[in-house]
Amino acid sequence: MAAFAPKAGCPMCGIVATASHTTPNSPRSPVFPPGSTQAEVVWRDENFTAYKEKANPVSSKGHIIIAFNLHVPSIYSLSSSDLPLLANVRNLATRLLTSLIPASTPLSPSTAAPPVPIYNNQFRIGFITPPFKDNKIPVTDHLHAHAFIGPADLAGWWRAVAYGPLAWYAIEDLIAEIRESVTNNRIKSGYENRQRAPIDMVPSAGARVGQADGQETTEPGIADLHLEHGEQGLIPSNSNLSPQSMSRQFLSSQNQIPHLRV
Repeated sequence: MAAFAPKAGCPMCGIVATASHTTPNSPRSPVFPPGSTQAEVVWRDENFTAYKEKANPVSSKGHIIIAFNLHVPSIYSLSSSDLPLLANVRNLATRLLTSLIPASTPLSPSTAAPPVPIYNNQFRIGFITPPFKDNKIPVTDHLHAHAFIGPADLAGWWRAVAYGPLAWYAIEDLIAEIRESVTNNRIKSGYENRQRAPIDMVPSAGARVGQADGQETTEPGIADLHLEHGEQGLIPSNSNLSPQSMSRQFLSSQNQIPHLRV
């Protein structure tokens, strides 16, 4: 998509380009020599490239960065159509963080994600919102999510501001607030245990927007929505359809939300 084309000199675009030759939808366990500054990419698919932050992690237990493959400038470029994409970020981050936890049987990321991620209250997954930034990872114009296992014991007091309530936008809050903005459901404030809310069993919940007369007003999403759990009807990466056509094909075989009969 031309609007989100790679930007020369962008560190995140460079990491995405370096990992572009790897097999999509697959975990990676690369071996790097001691002292290597090359990003240790642990996952790549059509939408995201995930790598371990080795130089300046905020947690001694693990810090992973999930970069959007497209040069999306900020979370404010997202719309309700991108809810499945955000759910995919959350599920991917949860699986990658789980793989960092020592266990008697080694865990590794799987290409088949559960419909609802296993909640762990030590997992922190979200975005740093402008004008704040992590001064050790000062990329502010290429959207990327941070995922780490708390506490942020390596952050120091100044970096901790970016990961605190003043600047941190948890992905659960972002998903819930977008859903509340396009539906009548009190998702963020109306469910006591939101991390296990039944609505999360439907990643695309809230992605469609329409008027009372049945006219659909859904905006096109920013990327190919190849969800990890293999949802049917997804758009092939080599599709020649326009963004509007892709949105309609992904969301429904109809052009309008069906009229309700009363």
